[in-house]
Amino acid sequence: MKKFFIILFIGSLISFIGIWQIVNKGYDRQNKVILAIKKIIPSHLARKVKETIFFIPNLMEKNRVLSLQVKKFEQGLNGELFKEQTLKTDKDTKFAVKEFFLPFPRLDLRLGWAGAENSKRAHYLEIIDDKILVISGLGQTIYFDKKNINSKKLNQKAVTNNIKEYLDSNKFELIGIRDLFYDDGYVYISLQHKDRNGFTINIYRSEYNLKHLEFKPFFVINEYWDKYNVFSGGRLEKFEGNRILFSIGFSKNYYAPQDKKSFLGKIISIDKITKNHELISYGHRNPQGLFFSDNKKIIINTEHGPFGGDELNINFLENNSQEKNFGWPISSTGKPYPGEEKIFEKENWLSKTHEENGFIEPIRSFSPAIGISEVIYLERKNTDLFYVASLRAGSIYILKPDKDFKKIDSEERLFFKEQRIRDLKYDKDLDLFFAIFSYTPSISIIKYLD
Repeated sequence: MKKFFIILFIGSLISFIGIWQIVNKGYDRQNKVILAIKKIIPSHLARKVKETIFFIPNLMEKNRVLSLQVKKFEQGLNGELFKEQTLKTDKDTKFAVKEFFLPFPRLDLRLGWAGAENSKRAHYLEIIDDKILVISGLGQTIYFDKKNINSKKLNQKAVTNNIKEYLDSNKFELIGIRDLFYDDGYVYISLQHKDRNGFTINIYRSEYNLKHLEFKPFFVINEYWDKYNVFSGGRLEKFEGNRILFSIGFSKNYYAPQDKKSFLGKIISIDKITKNHELISYGHRNPQGLFFSDNKKIIINTEHGPFGGDELNINFLENNSQEKNFGWPISSTGKPYPGEEKIFEKENWLSKTHEENGFIEPIRSFSPAIGISEVIYLERKNTDLFYVASLRAGSIYILKPDKDFKKIDSEERLFFKEQRIRDLKYDKDLDLFFAIFSYTPSISIIKYLD
């Protein structure tokens, strides 16, 4: 009987810890066992269990987060170092990781991934010479010196801008900043707003000035959608010649990605002087990551799939034998979300693969979805590597392609518990990554420990 109660106690304790990991935000959302259990336990029931049976650890977690937020608020623009650790990938590659506070609003987990207010809590960074420029989803801009990452404080400095004044004067409602980009003396942002015509996304540009940024419209798409959604894209990237790249999501207009007359579901290039644009690729759902390699003559993009099916895509620019069509919504490795089934059944979409339809296959698809975000390509120690950041999975995936960039030969995962990685940049001079972590939010410094 004694043994029975000991076994029962241990089993109950293990069950308690296991269920807490399921209902708490800190679990690994890519863990197959937890994913299987979550299919059985509805999300509303998990929230109820968290608020009742697990109210004590839930309260402790809330207090921990609140204490961190108070500390972040009190330190102002110091950009204080609050966490330092060594992490390993699942293949034991070591990284040194530092986290510094950002003075921006925290992601509100209660609103869910589609919450409109959270679109203003997506923050972005850019490396400009010896400075790091950062912008919040609301348009607040700060910068700091790169050398400060070796100190206990980043000593951030505010940069004023005219974003609010411009929006107010035009009676535009800010929905959120979608990217920050620097090139040749200019700072660019993509910005989604709402006006009397609906929702849209455009590019604005300012001369680089660390005292004040005066943004003016650079590229206006003049295309709108009726209801708020998160499928707007918005990434900006340097391109060959005098051009930049701009990714635009499909914004729940299911027919637009295959319509070449529409900007939605496309990646385009824009001439910085003439502002003339050119279609680069189409059939995209929500391109969240964008990278151009002039050496390899490829464009790498990541995009959110539907239910599952996040994609890593490669556009081989010198291969003109295949139409630059990436398939959405006709083909995807994912499946429709509940409520979307009718239009897919009506059009017989998703019945064939990319290859069967003559579209470009992703070099890697992720199911379950990882909430894919930015992508970086590097040649490190004579090895080609893709660094793919993620929101839902809280990870950076390190992918090694084969010599022809047709498939992935090996893969590692660097997991950050309780984080969502919104933006990722590589600094060649320092040989390290700068990342935006959304939960705190914070600037993270990630460096190989060779």
